[in-house]
Amino acid sequence: MGAPEAAAETGTARPGAPSGRRFVDRVALVTGASRGIGAATAVALAAEGARVAVNYRTDATGAERTLRAIREAGGTAEVYRADVGDAADVTAMAEGVAQALGPVDVLVNNAAQIDRSHFLEVTPEAFETAFNANVRGVFQLSQIVARSMAERGGGAIVNISSILARLACRQRTAYITTKGAVESLTRAMALDLAPYGIRVNAVAPGLIATEALLTGMPDPELQTRVQSFIPEKRFGHPSEITEAILFLASTAASYVNGAVLGVDGGLGGTEAGPAG
Repeated sequence: MGAPEAAAETGTARPGAPSGRRFVDRVALVTGASRGIGAATAVALAAEGARVAVNYRTDATGAERTLRAIREAGGTAEVYRADVGDAADVTAMAEGVAQALGPVDVLVNNAAQIDRSHFLEVTPEAFETAFNANVRGVFQLSQIVARSMAERGGGAIVNISSILARLACRQRTAYITTKGAVESLTRAMALDLAPYGIRVNAVAPGLIATEALLTGMPDPELQTRVQSFIPEKRFGHPSEITEAILFLASTAASYVNGAVLGVDGGLGGTEAGPAG
């Protein structure tokens, strides 16, 4: 089994994927929406009626590509450059989205930074950068948005975690630590915000055929070997994560709160060692 098609990055849904208009008259903010899961989610939310704020940090070209895909399909979207690890950027973006599109009803905290250093080589600066982007940014943006949601009677927040919050691998110490924090933050937020009609859940993707994964694993033989350990024997498609996100953000998940939904092809349940 070779590499999944590059079309995984386009943000389009797979044939047969569910469709509908679950987010008409809703405003959605998706961080890290210039490519991969974020781009696919932004396009899907717009296709279901949401006015979408497309956030990016450095990839302006990718963000414009996401914006173009939404508008060419008849959707409404605006692009916002902001580093979610920077407090001033987060505040300015939240204010800008509210002014241009309206108060946020659906927040998808997808943006993240990955540090691939060995534990003994992770610098305090690198750890702080990862923590600010992956945890503090989620906390701050969610707090700003949740205050507005509480005033209006509710909303939905979906945080993007990772299978690595449960299954560690080498040279990902900072990233793994922050994703574990995201899952704890999700549960804590859900408890505090439930009385306001705000649901907070997380999706924990497994190995998904995004540009980041394929660039970091360019050898087709290695891709085949890695996929052999996944019960479904393949990488996931970004749209498969998107469907989980949209479910949790929709009224179909009205009684789901504080959950972490693993979307990993069964990899999270595999047994290590010879028996596995």
